[in-house]
Amino acid sequence: MSVTRAQQSLPTSAVPVRSRLAHPALLLLGIVLVALNMRACLAAVSPMVGEIQRTFGLSSTVSGLITTVPVLFQGVGAPLTPRLTRRFGTERVVLGAVLVLGAGVLLRVLPSVVALYGGCVVIGVAIAVLNVSMPGLVKREFPDRAAAMTGVYSTTMLVGATLAAGSSVPLEHALGGGWRASLGAWSLLALVAAVAWLPQVLRSRQAAAPAAPAAATATGAAGAPLAKPIAGLWRLPLAWQISLFMGVSSLMVYTLVAWMPTILASHGMSRDQAGLVFAFSNLVQVAGAFLVPLLAGRLTRQRALAVTMAALNAAGVAMLLIAPVSGAWAAAAVLGLAQGGSLGLGLAFIVLRTDTAAGAAQLGGMSQAIGYLIAAAGPVGGGALHQLTGGWSAVLVVLLVLAGVVGVAGWGAGRNRTL
Repeated sequence: MSVTRAQQSLPTSAVPVRSRLAHPALLLLGIVLVALNMRACLAAVSPMVGEIQRTFGLSSTVSGLITTVPVLFQGVGAPLTPRLTRRFGTERVVLGAVLVLGAGVLLRVLPSVVALYGGCVVIGVAIAVLNVSMPGLVKREFPDRAAAMTGVYSTTMLVGATLAAGSSVPLEHALGGGWRASLGAWSLLALVAAVAWLPQVLRSRQAAAPAAPAAATATGAAGAPLAKPIAGLWRLPLAWQISLFMGVSSLMVYTLVAWMPTILASHGMSRDQAGLVFAFSNLVQVAGAFLVPLLAGRLTRQRALAVTMAALNAAGVAMLLIAPVSGAWAAAAVLGLAQGGSLGLGLAFIVLRTDTAAGAAQLGGMSQAIGYLIAAAGPVGGGALHQLTGGWSAVLVVLLVLAGVVGVAGWGAGRNRTL
């Protein structure tokens, strides 16, 4: 296992030919538009769950699966992506995933419960493919600025989610077609991203022939082939530490996404104000997702940064436990910074702890498979624990304990080593 900082970026001569042929402005535009889609269709459905429930006569538990199923299938679909990228190329896989995502958005709004949940499955798998493909692509195309570019696309993901959550109800009124028109409109964003991504697919085809010999002979800083996968990845402690950091952090995020407004309302805060506090927390996440990966890329070790994110998560949860109303805005700010920063740092670990694009895709597949399967248990487990205890204190205490798990995993993940 390599331990030098220099091996976290590849020399120019080791970059495949097709990477240098891609126009930077077009590539950046494509990445940004793809990233906008990666959370928007999930966030857009949250304000609509009540209307969907009434339309189909669903119970609260069954309607909760509308948000849980995509998260679960992100974990199921993630391990398949490295094989797809090796066989078809990252550019074509990203294009296909964006188109499938758009199709899933449309399937979800058809007048059928089967179509509703089928669309959720399709959306989850498509996002899984994008989640795993993007770190490898960033590693390949921006080897010297991988952490900074990770900050750009993780921030864009959260911006897309914030815009979608805030515009779902206005879109419903503007389009006049109810929740179906509002949710279906997000398929247009996927179509725009697919069109913007087409130049990358065309360039990859044009460069395939001359790039093949170069890719066959190019080596990374340690002399290993650029496309060589990581042997025995699932047995490596560092890979598990990164996966647990991402997974438990995501569980905390999804649990609070599902229940934070309800927790505040249960302590006497009006629902309108609870919604504003929650929206403010989401807004602060954008800053954390942008700044933390930039800082991570400048550090040789990210141990202290990872522990800081865990500590901020614990502090925010403790505020909700001790002063849920008077400390709500402060808790929202701290949690927003911690949650956005943890997302960006988790994605940065994927590119910083690997030497090659293939390795980044492989580690992304493992970490996000484990991460989203863990995260999917958060909202359901939180709701079950609340039902069992009759309050939210037990849920928040569990989250405090899990923040400690994040800190331990992050301490290991932040070591100056590469897989």
